[in-house]
Amino acid sequence: MEPIMRIIQTAQGDDKAWRELEPQELRDYYSFRMDTVVVDSSQTFQTHIGFGGAFTEAAAYTLANASEETRKKVIEAYFNKEKGLAYNLGRTSINGCDFSLEPYTYVEEGDTELTTYHMDREDKWVVPFIKAAGKEAGEDIRILSAPWSPPAFMKNNKDMNNGGRLLRKYYGAWAKYMVKYIQGMLERGIKIEALSVQNEPEAKQDWASCKFDPTEEAMLAVDYIYEELKKAGLEEKIKIVILDHNRDIMFRRVRETLAYKNAADIVWGIAYHWYGSDKSEILTMAHEIYPNQHLIFTEGCVELVNVSGNTSSKAGIGAWKHGEIYGHNMINDFNNYNEGWVDWNLVLNEQGGPNYVGNYCEAPIMIHRETNEIIYNVSYYYIGHFSRFIKPGAKRILCLNDSDKGIYSVAYKNPDGEIIVVVQSELSRRHKLAVTVDGKGLNTEIPPHSITTFIVD
Repeated sequence: MEPIMRIIQTAQGDDKAWRELEPQELRDYYSFRMDTVVVDSSQTFQTHIGFGGAFTEAAAYTLANASEETRKKVIEAYFNKEKGLAYNLGRTSINGCDFSLEPYTYVEEGDTELTTYHMDREDKWVVPFIKAAGKEAGEDIRILSAPWSPPAFMKNNKDMNNGGRLLRKYYGAWAKYMVKYIQGMLERGIKIEALSVQNEPEAKQDWASCKFDPTEEAMLAVDYIYEELKKAGLEEKIKIVILDHNRDIMFRRVRETLAYKNAADIVWGIAYHWYGSDKSEILTMAHEIYPNQHLIFTEGCVELVNVSGNTSSKAGIGAWKHGEIYGHNMINDFNNYNEGWVDWNLVLNEQGGPNYVGNYCEAPIMIHRETNEIIYNVSYYYIGHFSRFIKPGAKRILCLNDSDKGIYSVAYKNPDGEIIVVVQSELSRRHKLAVTVDGKGLNTEIPPHSITTFIVD
């Protein structure tokens, strides 16, 4: 009996996303006189950790102010393993970020001893959101946490916003501050698994930000954060990640950071964002030179205010192009050794906020404040073509295509042996395609501006 391939498709102009088409047999004989996607499951690469999004204060606040019915639907849409995106990962900010209601810290100004430290603000919106997500998922959401800025008094510019640098005399206090956050979240039943040294350490932003050069980042990680984790007995439980900034600067920065004493052994992985460059091959550069470092995508969105980059858009909220931005970035990164994928805000209001500096962005799900309407953007459905089918523990397998342009493809083998192939077309016409898995194939035709998931049990 020939293997059967299920086909799930989302196409521009179709009124139904994730449409399941008639299953087809994979046969020994098929036409190869067309563009071909070739999958070989005997050649395996990185292991996949999972998918998720950021539990920002803006997201948690937006959800908390929606109706109970809307809240339930949004949480199910992301975290339910059957009906939703099956998210198992998340990201949180230590102190406030731009997607907070305002800059905030956990201590009073000038408290170098951290005696006033408390995290009551996180209990208001963020912690309940994460717990509700874990309940829906049936497991703890695995969280990576990152700081945007230390308290103002610890910095040379005396401001949480506008960049500035952490004063050297506060490296120890800041490391202790971050570890106290981890301990506080663990005590609340939140599964923090990784700690980023600094979100976007090369950025001076109008919002919470702090600059570190690559060696300063390594020093903070190795000499201070790791030592504080050891004091707390957490050095084996909490993974330290570096960079947490754009792909384009990845290789040049991490070479310097990982050259620092013991850094290559202490640092678990490299976190990165998609702004500024869509050159995914830089991930392979890092992987080939540092094969023990894990590559994790920790932030990306379609920007609605800064519209000059590859991942920004003038098309407005809900444009089909935005889903395609997600899809081809994901495919290209997966093909270049990405192990886990975490989106930016899980949910925002209809404007793309709240954001205290007006740095509005699109989220896959948005909620209209007046009507409680849930807006499912195209990116939500594009993400689902990966996250609903590629399971934690899946191995990426060889997947190549000979299309000249506009066709992207990637494949994984799930722990149960199921093979998942995702093909995205950004062409403006229907396109004939042969899809072959381990020597057997089928001929199909994919619609313009579409994404298709092929499944072989």
